[in-house]
Amino acid sequence: MTASQPTEREILAFQAICDGFYPPNAVAAAIAQQRTWYDALCRKFDSPHPAGVSAVDRVLAGIGVRHYRPSCDAVGATVLCLHGGGFVVGSLESHDAICAELAGAAAAELVAVDYRLAPEHLHPAASNDGMAVLRALLGEGRRIVLAGDSAGGNLAAGLALRARDEGLSGVVGLVLIYPGLGGDLVSGSYAEMAEAPGLSTSDVAYYRALYGAAEDDPVAHPLRAESLARLPPAYVTVARFDPLRDDGRRFAARLVEAGVDVTFREEPEMVHAWLRARHMSPGARAGFRALAEGLAVLVRR
Repeated sequence: MTASQPTEREILAFQAICDGFYPPNAVAAAIAQQRTWYDALCRKFDSPHPAGVSAVDRVLAGIGVRHYRPSCDAVGATVLCLHGGGFVVGSLESHDAICAELAGAAAAELVAVDYRLAPEHLHPAASNDGMAVLRALLGEGRRIVLAGDSAGGNLAAGLALRARDEGLSGVVGLVLIYPGLGGDLVSGSYAEMAEAPGLSTSDVAYYRALYGAAEDDPVAHPLRAESLARLPPAYVTVARFDPLRDDGRRFAARLVEAGVDVTFREEPEMVHAWLRARHMSPGARAGFRALAEGLAVLVRR
């Protein structure tokens, strides 16, 4: 077993299943093929909505969204959730079960965004879609917790920066799940975990190039932001065996330096995209429970 591999047998079994649906060299395939493989992978790990959680598709500010409501009376902020997938794959369907379970576990309303994907739509299309939905929800008088995994975490952090810089009030929390935030691709976890299971550093470079953002754009690369002051309280979780690990570590540390209240958690046996393993891996199950609890705290803050 190499230093870039976990030892938990369930997470290794999870990764083997993932590799069977979405090959490690998937980025060499056509975009349409990547999306077909990814959709099949997501269906493999799909699960029914928790009892009482409802979901309704609608259009908000011209953008498709899926609105989840728990069976209990939701109190506090609404979660605005952006899915992962390297800005290239993923959809409302790919993260449906995850969103429903988070809404139920945190007892919160959650709105997932069907943002436009690259390479058909380059940056800032995805961010603009998220911003349009954010403004619409704030216009309804809602308080918002921004959340996202992987590329979705990147979008959530970028939206938090945009909302701050535009003087929008009402964004009260930020949840980042193994986010890619614009690290240098050559040092730290990008070197240590260059060939980690499920996501390699070369994969990150590939997706970043397809996204088409300038390297000095802080909305696309939030670690490049001059200051993280006045961002909302945050929950940041990363995976030990993930080239993106240090992006989350560094962002959380900078938030603390800027005086922002941060809860940081590193999953010691997890790989990128471990959310999908929450029903088969003890480590992922514990990480998901902590994530839901952290989200609930921000929603009710």
